[in-house]
Amino acid sequence: MESDHNRDMLARARQTLELEAEAILAMRERLNGDFVQAVQQILACTGRVVVTGMGKSGIIGHKIAATLSSTGTPALYLHPGEGIHGDLGMLTAQDCVIALSNSGETAEVLALLPVIKRLGTPLIAILGRMASTLARQSDVALDASVAREACPLNLAPTSSTTAALALGDALAVALLEARGFSEDQFALFHPGGALGRKLLLKVEDLMHHGAALPQVARHTLVKDALWEMTAKRLGLTAVLEEDGRLAGIITDGDLRRQLEDHPGDLLNLRAEQIMTVNPKAIQPDALAAQAVHDMETRAITALLVVDAQQLVGVIHLHDLLRAGVV
Repeated sequence: MESDHNRDMLARARQTLELEAEAILAMRERLNGDFVQAVQQILACTGRVVVTGMGKSGIIGHKIAATLSSTGTPALYLHPGEGIHGDLGMLTAQDCVIALSNSGETAEVLALLPVIKRLGTPLIAILGRMASTLARQSDVALDASVAREACPLNLAPTSSTTAALALGDALAVALLEARGFSEDQFALFHPGGALGRKLLLKVEDLMHHGAALPQVARHTLVKDALWEMTAKRLGLTAVLEEDGRLAGIITDGDLRRQLEDHPGDLLNLRAEQIMTVNPKAIQPDALAAQAVHDMETRAITALLVVDAQQLVGVIHLHDLLRAGVV
């Protein structure tokens, strides 16, 4: 049975989530033309988006800058305390500033305003008090106010930081769609991620080639083809014409099926007598994700890689699994 302490703990956790969810939903209803103007100002920016904020707002600012950068809007974070001691040198008139402050009166953020104004850099504020100095000095002020913090003391930034984060995400998504940002572009900025691997890796990056490539001639005896398959450990061998063009394929499955038809003399047959002609193949410059699709569609675990009718490699499902493409 749950103890009273555990029940109270769960009740507080649920209340926290409810309060933060309510803060986001209330903000949704307040979205208006100011949000559209903010998006348009960022789209018109020929430099970078410089995000700034102090304390917990600064942590949220880091995340907003990272999300913008990864979705097609070059952005960076500027610590306001460092900014007033020289780092404002990174700011140009071509940039656009997003400043976060729940109170709208954060001293370190306000200290940046004279330089921002002198440069003529557009200023977008995400704040909790629309009747504040930062709101009045901004070109666009976005209302991220909350009825109360989720903190029982109504002090620790909780609902307010969640609201600011969600509004930053809303900006990033609106900008992403306005720019026509694609999966390919996302993968370009995330080469180490799963999507990057799916969209950037090519078959030639993962295939077996050279000495690791199982291959025999048409006239090779099946027993010798079996040795080749065993040595290369891919469960298949390609069968080639004398000029190197692909003629067919022999797989473990082919051998099992042929053993039923030729139980006594299989090993003494020639490769061309049992091979599958016109085997499924893929180009070396095809995406690895295409290889996965082809294997799944055809219920096979490997594909020959062919370029201009010449065998250049073999790609196996295990290779795709190791690379994280599957």
